[in-house]
Amino acid sequence: MGPFDLVLTSRSPRALETAVAMGFAVDEQLDALGDISTEAVAEIGHHERWDWEHPFLMFARFIGHGGPTMNMGRRQRETWISALESVPANGSVLVISHGREIESGLVTCVPDGEFASWGGPFRHCEGVELSYVQGRFTDVRFIRHPG
Repeated sequence: MGPFDLVLTSRSPRALETAVAMGFAVDEQLDALGDISTEAVAEIGHHERWDWEHPFLMFARFIGHGGPTMNMGRRQRETWISALESVPANGSVLVISHGREIESGLVTCVPDGEFASWGGPFRHCEGVELSYVQGRFTDVRFIRHPG
């Protein structure tokens, strides 16, 4: 992985520690990357997503209804786009965040995704790689641990 033009994490110490353990200096820590509202927690829960058969499809349904999960997804999307647009063309950004934020952001960024086929929610040190071309997210590639 890498190199990256910009490395962002939430303000959580474990997010910062993850970036450092991966060998990357953190450029900035952002509230938006770790800020789950109590309303979003009330809507989607904390660990409930682990039991959902198709978690990304469930996130898409919540987002489609509007409300706190949609707001969280939009905030992630806005943060990711701002980061990508701040680096040179063809630049790359590493964002280290948390479960629920990443899933809601991904579904918001790729609204026509094949959600039912995307597998389970993200576990520790898992994520997704996206391309961002002409204002659009493309090429979803999941980064998963084997087993």
